[in-house]
Amino acid sequence: MSPFSNWSRLSSLWPLLLLLGSLPLFPARTLKNDPLTELASDIQNNTWHAFVKLLDAGKGSEVTGMSELKKYFQKFGYLSIPDQNITDFFDDNLESAVLSYQRNLGLTVTGKLDEETMKEIILPRCGMSDSAHDHSSSSLLHTTKNYAYFYGRPRWMKSSPMTLSYAFSPNAMIDYIDASEIRAVFQRAFSRWSFAIPVNFTETDDYYTADIKIGFYNGDHGDGEPFDGVLGVLAHAFSPENGRFHLDGAEIWAVDFDQERSKVAVDLESVVTHEIGHVLGLAHSSVKDAVMYPSLSPRTKKRDLKLDDVEGVQALYGSNPNFKYTSSLEHDTSSSNNIGIGKRTTSKWTIFFGMVTLMFMMI
Repeated sequence: MSPFSNWSRLSSLWPLLLLLGSLPLFPARTLKNDPLTELASDIQNNTWHAFVKLLDAGKGSEVTGMSELKKYFQKFGYLSIPDQNITDFFDDNLESAVLSYQRNLGLTVTGKLDEETMKEIILPRCGMSDSAHDHSSSSLLHTTKNYAYFYGRPRWMKSSPMTLSYAFSPNAMIDYIDASEIRAVFQRAFSRWSFAIPVNFTETDDYYTADIKIGFYNGDHGDGEPFDGVLGVLAHAFSPENGRFHLDGAEIWAVDFDQERSKVAVDLESVVTHEIGHVLGLAHSSVKDAVMYPSLSPRTKKRDLKLDDVEGVQALYGSNPNFKYTSSLEHDTSSSNNIGIGKRTTSKWTIFFGMVTLMFMMI
């Protein structure tokens, strides 16, 4: 075959080459194959998954289900409007709530329900409000930090050396994890905080006189903060010196992911460590890898205190004389556990050169 014949066949393919060159760099996103979407679709009681359809909505839009998102923002302290005025319209109040949410949780501030924001919204999380922060002048002492306190900066006021007792409810526990394993989880979690501050924790059998009262509850359990089933709100604990420490009994709790294979399993020790921070007086942090960040993905461990957690609790109680900084306190900025919502980023040039190679092979 002559070179001219080859060239003639190749030139006939130019329309296809031009079409390939016009491929968009980032193809349109799809939600149906997203890992997080698939995870949530298997959970009938995970109402937050329905928020996925609001992806990319901004002020001025009206989408069915937006009213439920407004209730979400009300629950976590970002929106305050009468229930009868809640609509599906993305108004100024909702935009303000989204902006505050993005700032509080260290997200890119856009005012829209972008991919990063929506991914955070549908994750399981602590039930405590993000707005229960101390806005007094004392908060100016750590304006460069991300830790925060409950309003009024409450703390336990027992004499030093301080010892706080804790006990498990005799009637509100889970039975699929051995009691000795649950106790070991709590002992390790309390020890992490004791390592940083001069506060000791001791278990007692007397639940009613214990400083910290621990239990697993389902739905409405009498404290005004009902749980919502599998995923969603995982747990909540109240500020000093309340001591109530409640975990959602509907969750599939795990102490060992090798033994508990459920894809919606939640690491008990990670959640316990977070809630102890609330018991001590810390509110939510905007540092994503800090223990006091409000959300936690299923089958994820976040047990080690970070520098932000330690500095925040030490500002309340002082430093344990034996405390030493370790590498585990450093923030991990090199890795991320993010799962994009329908994000597919295939390079157009990968497709382009692959097709060109194929065409030359056909010549």
